[in-house]
Amino acid sequence: MTGSVRNTALSRRGTFLALLTLLCAPAIAAAAKPLRIVALGDSLTAGLGLAESEVFPVKLQTALRAKGHNIEVINAGVSGDTASGGLARLDWSVPDGTAAVILELGANDALRGVDPAVTRKALEAMILRLKERRIPVLLAGMQAPRNLGADYAAAFDRIYPELAEAHDLIFFPFFLEGVATDPNLNQGDGIHPNAAGVDAVVARILPRVEALIDRAKKQ
Repeated sequence: MTGSVRNTALSRRGTFLALLTLLCAPAIAAAAKPLRIVALGDSLTAGLGLAESEVFPVKLQTALRAKGHNIEVINAGVSGDTASGGLARLDWSVPDGTAAVILELGANDALRGVDPAVTRKALEAMILRLKERRIPVLLAGMQAPRNLGADYAAAFDRIYPELAEAHDLIFFPFFLEGVATDPNLNQGDGIHPNAAGVDAVVARILPRVEALIDRAKKQ
């Protein structure tokens, strides 16, 4: 092969490789882009009383990445928010590009004695709007304080499993399972988890979030 022929061949090869790289770049970028999960909730999500590194969305993202998931978890928690409040801010709290939502609302409704029918209506409206946008939901259940009476507790507690079944949602029955009432896992107010409590929540909910990720990838 003469020098000129060889140089021509190398030039063509270089042009081909450059073109191939250019064509593959969008796919590579898409593959590297993390899947976005919005954690839509109240102070339990926002992380009232905790350092930024200790809040639920941050620790959940860390746990997911440790298991090899390329995930970004957005903290859309607002302290004091009710289910109706979440519905009012749904569109801007869950922006375009969101792949999935963890819906954690209702605890403040129960603490304030809101009519369970009102809470149910707001939660279901959020679920339906997210379904219209083809955004899968993990519904985190809540339980009413027992001092509100057996009738109220029964009406409130059944909101979550009934909505989960009716709308085929991934369901985590009680967000504070194993954490509520444990002084070692809660801050001084006895309501909000401390850093160790958040770790416990993340460990328990993690398999459901992985199921949510699988569902989101199929959308």
